[in-house]
Order: sequence, then structure tokens, then C-alpha cells
Amino acid sequence: MIPARFEASRFPGKLMKDLAGKTVILRTYEATRNADLFDEVYVVTDSEIIFDEIISNGGKAIKSKMEHESGSDRIAEAIENMEVDIVVNVQGDEPFTKKEPLIKLLEVFKEDSKNEIDIASLMLKMEDKAEINNPNNVKVVTDERNFAMYFSRAAIPYPREESQAVYFKHIGIYAFRKEALLKFTKLPMNRLEATEKLENIRFLANGLKVKMVKTDQMAIGIDTPEDLEKANILFKNGADI
Repeated sequence: MIPARFEASRFPGKLMKDLAGKTVILRTYEATRNADLFDEVYVVTDSEIIFDEIISNGGKAIKSKMEHESGSDRIAEAIENMEVDIVVNVQGDEPFTKKEPLIKLLEVFKEDSKNEIDIASLMLKMEDKAEINNPNNVKVVTDERNFAMYFSRAAIPYPREESQAVYFKHIGIYAFRKEALLKFTKLPMNRLEATEKLENIRFLANGLKVKMVKTDQMAIGIDTPEDLEKANILFKNGADI
């Protein structure tokens, strides 16, 4: 499931911007479908423009019936009456989604014999200080078993002294157990989520366990016009998505 809304506060209409001859949302849809891992791939949207873009290009899309605060809420409405076990949420502005990280994401559920994992997601090691301090890059810290402890737009952990601090960027691709996703959408937004504007904090605040999976995937979400310029350069240089 690829949640997609036309309006975006930081970059309005970004999913319909041109990325090497196709729209950002169509690039993301095709990258996800071409992974050949899923029974079905849908774009779930409140936008007639995005819906028509996917359908007119031979894809599958679902029009939301209600207004939603988050992409996860949008997906929950779409899958509530579907017979599914695991639902994967690929962000609509992630056109460089690759097969290998998605395989890793799904594998953790196969290995979860105790059914501890409610949600799995991806993280990418960061080393560039500018990237670490950029609030558009969401950071995650984990415990010894790689379960998420906290997500933030701030640079966490804070290096009080020069230390061996390691930083991980959260890649906005999730795999949910269906019941965990439906539970999430019934929970209220809390103070921390409202402060950071990060819905994944709601998982942790309500006891849902989020397993983080390391990846070396090139992570280029289209959050700003500058991100779109970088993505176009990568396509022109023959980047493989």
C-alpha cells in the first residue's frame, strides 16, 4: 500500500512533479510493483489527480472514503475488510525503493516465532553531519535487539562528549501486522507525536513493538524541491531503482 496525498506542507503537489519523464508517485508505484514481492500493490489516495494518474498508467488505486491525519490511517481504511496478514506501507515520495530491503523487512516476520513484532521498518546509517542535523531526516535509536526506543527529527543520541555515537535515519517503509495497524488508527495522538509531527512515536507510546532493520539502500525521499533535483540527477546518471 502506497498512501498518497496531493497536498504537502513542505512541497505542495510533489507526488505529481516530473521525475525523469514520469511523476514521482508513478515512479514509486512502479518500483514497488517491480519488486515482485506482493500479492497486490495499490496507491491509496484522497486525490482525484493522483488516482487518475495511477489508473491511467495501468496501475491499481483506491480512493479514500474519509479524511485522514496520516498515511497509516489511510491504509487502515483500505485494508480493514481485506484478507491480509502483513501490510507493507511504502511512502509515495520514495521512488528509489528497492527489492532487497523489502525482502529483509518481510523476513523478520518469518523469524518471529513468538509474535513479538507488531511493525517492522528500515534504518540507514548516517555519517554526514549536515544530514544528521537535517530535521527532514528522521532519526531512530534502538535497543540491543534493534527494537525502536525513540524517533526524532533531532540528532539523537546527543554526543555530550566526542564519542562513538552512531546515527540511523529512519526510512519511511513499514510492514504491519494487520491487527497492529487497525489498533494504531484507534489510538489518540499524544504530546510527543504532536510535537515532532511523527506518527511512528504513537506506536511506541502505546506499547507496539517496532523492529528496525538495517539497510544500505540509497534513501532519497522527495521532501523538498532540492531533493527532486538530486533525484533527477541520479536518474540521468543511470541510477537503478
